[in-house]
Amino acid sequence: MLENQSPKKIVVLGGTGLIGSKVVAKLQALGHDVVAASPSSGVNAVTGEGLDAVLAGANIVIDVVNSPSFEEKAVLEFFEKSSRNLMAAEAKAGIGHHVALSVVGTDRLADNGYFRAKLAQEKLIKAAKTPYTILRATQFFEFVGGIAETAADGETIRLSPALFQPMASDDVAAALVEVALAAPVNGMVEVGGPEKIALDDCARRFLSAKKDSRKVIADVHARYFGSVLNDQSLTPANGARTGKTRFADWLSRSVHA
Repeated sequence: MLENQSPKKIVVLGGTGLIGSKVVAKLQALGHDVVAASPSSGVNAVTGEGLDAVLAGANIVIDVVNSPSFEEKAVLEFFEKSSRNLMAAEAKAGIGHHVALSVVGTDRLADNGYFRAKLAQEKLIKAAKTPYTILRATQFFEFVGGIAETAADGETIRLSPALFQPMASDDVAAALVEVALAAPVNGMVEVGGPEKIALDDCARRFLSAKKDSRKVIADVHARYFGSVLNDQSLTPANGARTGKTRFADWLSRSVHA
């Protein structure tokens, strides 16, 4: 049981963001010594600032940093620089487990600049000496509105009807905590939501709940951040872990909130 583990020092890079803050809270509740590292606390993985100091005495590092820019060149540079600096600092500190958050479908959508950058990050982690686990998660419920906005044109939104398997950010954080406190797998672990939903239908339900009158049109040729999707593009493989929260339940709570 996670509750019975001896306390560890765990550094969460990106520990003040959406996922990072939830991971920090869950680990602290289990009694671990957790450091929420971010540029605001003097730790910057891209420049290397503060890494050696914050990793001193740590057992586990969880990397959930994200690029401030999704522009193709900038996002690739961000993940390559941050990963090289972090893996080098971890090697010096003797870190026992590196955990990184990635995205389901990273290796299937090569024409997506963000996914290419995440794939580059994964390769750097695999090539380093620190034992690791890469957790590939599906899209978060919290991002459904943003996905719809990227496809908006006036009063219409064109989205692919391809299936995906979104999940709640709370469930992503729970999965990260679980894999971080387990032994490194030196490979990939996938996690998704409890149900597959068509992308266009998910957006339609989201907008309806928010009383947004724009029309969502299913279009098999609609691009998802540059990529044409099929039902396998964004869904995890059979046997993947699944979160507990269903979209309808999250949406109901979100609307009331």
